[in-house]
Order: sequence, then structure tokens, then C-alpha cells
Amino acid sequence: MDQAPDQLAEAEVERARERRLVAMHLQEIEGNPLEAEQIAMFEMFERERWSHDRQLAHILARATAKAQS
Repeated sequence: MDQAPDQLAEAEVERARERRLVAMHLQEIEGNPLEAEQIAMFEMFERERWSHDRQLAHILARATAKAQS
């Protein structure tokens, strides 16, 4: 599979997925589990292999939009 310049390599995606699963577990322990929409967003990042910069920009845009509504 070809890698676009703004996409993560498969190995990077796997490491990110492992970190997400650990983080989700820690959030559950703290009594603050991720919502289904948040999990779906992170799964989409992994599936589409978005770069970390693109993910951050997406999250910031969502937060800005939510703050303005």
C-alpha cells in the first residue's frame, strides 16, 4: 500500500493504536471513559492513517466549533 505524505506508516498506526488502548483503559480506571463518538474518531484516524498533525488539526477544529456553539 502506498503511503501519502500526510499518512502514517503501518507500524506507526499500530503503535498509536496500542497507546490509544492503554489510554482508554486508564481513562476507564479514572471513571472517565471515552464516549463512543471519541472512540470512533480515533479508530477513523487509525483506519485512514492520518498524520499526527492532521489529527491534531481535526481535534482543534472540533473543539473550536464546539466552543463557538
